[in-house]
Amino acid sequence: MASQTLTTPAMPAGQVGRSIPRLEAAAKVTGRAEYVHNMSLPGMLHGKIFRSVIPHGKIKHLDLDAARAVEGVFLVAAIDDIRKVIAHPYYGPAFHDQPILADGKVRYAGEPVAVVLADEAHIAEEAAGLISAEYEELPGVYDEVEAHGAQVFVHDELKPAATFPDLAHLLGRRDTNVALDFQLRRGDADAAFAAAEHVFEHHFRTQPTMHTPLEPFVSIADASGGSLTLHTASQNPSFVRIEIARLLGWPENRVRVKVPYLGGGFGGKLYIKLEALVTALSLIARRPVKISLTMQEQFFMVMRHAATIRIKSGVDKSGRITARSCEVWWNGGAYADIGPRVTQKAGFTAAGPYDIDNVELNSYAVYTNRTPAGALRGFGAPQTCWAYETHTDMIAAKLGIDQLAFRRMNLLHDGRPQATGTILRDAAIDKVLDRVAERMNWGTPLERGTGRIRRGRGIAIGFKGITAPTTSVAMINLYADGSCGLYIGTVDMGQGSDTCMAQIAAEVLNLDAESIKVIHPDTDVTPYDMGTLGSRSTFHMGTAVRLAALDANQKIAALAEELGVPPNSNLPFSELLRRKYRMQAGNIIGIGSFIPGYDKPDQETGQSANVTPFWGVGGSGAEVEIDIETGEFKVTKLVNVADVGAAINPKLLAAQLSGAAIMQLGFTTSENMLYRDGQLTNGSFADYKIPCLLDMPAVFINEFVESRQHDGPFGAKGAGESTTIAVSPAIGNAIADAIGVRLMDLPLTAEAIHGAILAAGIGGDDEH
Repeated sequence: MASQTLTTPAMPAGQVGRSIPRLEAAAKVTGRAEYVHNMSLPGMLHGKIFRSVIPHGKIKHLDLDAARAVEGVFLVAAIDDIRKVIAHPYYGPAFHDQPILADGKVRYAGEPVAVVLADEAHIAEEAAGLISAEYEELPGVYDEVEAHGAQVFVHDELKPAATFPDLAHLLGRRDTNVALDFQLRRGDADAAFAAAEHVFEHHFRTQPTMHTPLEPFVSIADASGGSLTLHTASQNPSFVRIEIARLLGWPENRVRVKVPYLGGGFGGKLYIKLEALVTALSLIARRPVKISLTMQEQFFMVMRHAATIRIKSGVDKSGRITARSCEVWWNGGAYADIGPRVTQKAGFTAAGPYDIDNVELNSYAVYTNRTPAGALRGFGAPQTCWAYETHTDMIAAKLGIDQLAFRRMNLLHDGRPQATGTILRDAAIDKVLDRVAERMNWGTPLERGTGRIRRGRGIAIGFKGITAPTTSVAMINLYADGSCGLYIGTVDMGQGSDTCMAQIAAEVLNLDAESIKVIHPDTDVTPYDMGTLGSRSTFHMGTAVRLAALDANQKIAALAEELGVPPNSNLPFSELLRRKYRMQAGNIIGIGSFIPGYDKPDQETGQSANVTPFWGVGGSGAEVEIDIETGEFKVTKLVNVADVGAAINPKLLAAQLSGAAIMQLGFTTSENMLYRDGQLTNGSFADYKIPCLLDMPAVFINEFVESRQHDGPFGAKGAGESTTIAVSPAIGNAIADAIGVRLMDLPLTAEAIHGAILAAGIGGDDEH
């Protein structure tokens, strides 16, 4: 059985720092917790999707007659039907490039082309299977590097959405597959390379992977009486309301978005997914419409970006990195989704957590004829970390310097400028690295094995900037009986945000966190929040909650002064309200709004004085055991350490850190969406392998270091992605340490290791 440990730094007394159980724990374990999958509305129709079987082509003919003839079918709809209720049926957060249903052309195998509605889901599914389509097939582009310069274009014209300030510069262009090209220039990289004692260059690849939440995508739309209510599994209901209102040409107050609990999201349930489709269908049918994807259909909704990364470094005689050049090509699939933001945010940290004066980075978001790619736990940071931390290990080995010592020599420290020019603040990179090394017993020789079994260990550290600029608003409602409601748009999808936000509010209000009711996102009730993504909620929403609670306290003090009650009387606010209204009546409302500072990077140089509100830092260490006759291996020890500022709830934090590490373990060792000529060949859980309990390392350690974020709520910052960042290179470096052979592409499978062993001619009695 895997063992876990958690280090808990000293915390102030009170509600913050308590490892209280999740507020919703009882509702979940008894089955009372609300999920959209369990919901049913009166008169509700079920939708099933007919999808393209080719990756790229024009739709010549679509035959819907057989489906319409099935008894029990209410409606069969294609794009022309959608246009009857939505004139311009295109959506997307970065580009308005994705049609609600295929519009004259399909751009990836699995793209929705038509939908059947029926009272019973099985009838809709049967009818959808009777739809047929005739296509004029077009050449496809599937590889991100080839698509970058190809003359086959996924989109004839690019249509930027200008939704977010950091993407407002995107322009509409023709004859290109590049949605965004981010560049960063610091110092003089060419001169530094020319003067370097050593120059190293390597190429790396990462694979497309799936989010695999246990709750598949699901949405219900109810358009009636001139308004729309959406019940949806979404990570950012505020954005959904804004985008649906834009599509319909309606004011936001006619669109209501309600989100209960989510059964996982990991970035996949961000922005618009099924919401636009069910909205249009409900408007056409004039009845509620529900679409629930199957597990298999998730593979056609969104995936993580595959990436190709070229990285080059110049090193001086002392072992200091003096120059680094990176090029990153991101496989965005058929539609941009939030890929341009991934390209920018992951691009500016692609040089790694190192103090390098001369940096040249180019990062490209590229369209291909694959499933659209979007945010997935880490926002591109795990992909770039795979490259720069494997590259860093290879340099150290070539120079004959211990890998830990080489990292320490080059590490970026607080007070120094990162590659963007933003001064590093409150980022415990050195503390994280030291703690990983300590837990790995780095200074103690490793028993390396003989014969078939070889052992090795590796270390890695990475960091990421946080999505910016973004806004969060919170509302505290103190009721007349002394109870409290917390109204926030943060979506609890298993990370325990309801509990942590209640603890922050309770700390300020001097209440018990368990007594606070957290109101789930409902855009008619809860205020705006940009989204539950990118490790932003604890910092952004947590600060908004703290400010709302402080605002409530100020109003309590003002009411006490109005009533002539001495400031130090400790009279409950419920008694103040009773005295004012002479009965149990009234409310005290506290509002908190938070948007951190941000300076948009210069378009030519990528330089910015303030590119991120805080830095996410994570380090990993791994030990592996490899059978060199078969290539089979297991991770016997995995150490993950994160800089989380300070822990609001240490027990929930432990779950976050271990969950993130396990997810990245799967992306490292087994998970891979396999394509052949644009066709996904392993789109089921029978063939796409995620980690199970048997894959857990025997020693599995997840910790955090004490390092307070000066402007975070009670010193805290986000933690949901920190231990995803460095897992892959730590394991890859351990494999290289064990067998003396380096793998450059993810995932790290037994087949890949065996092939590398054969190519290197390693035998059972060979030394390495």
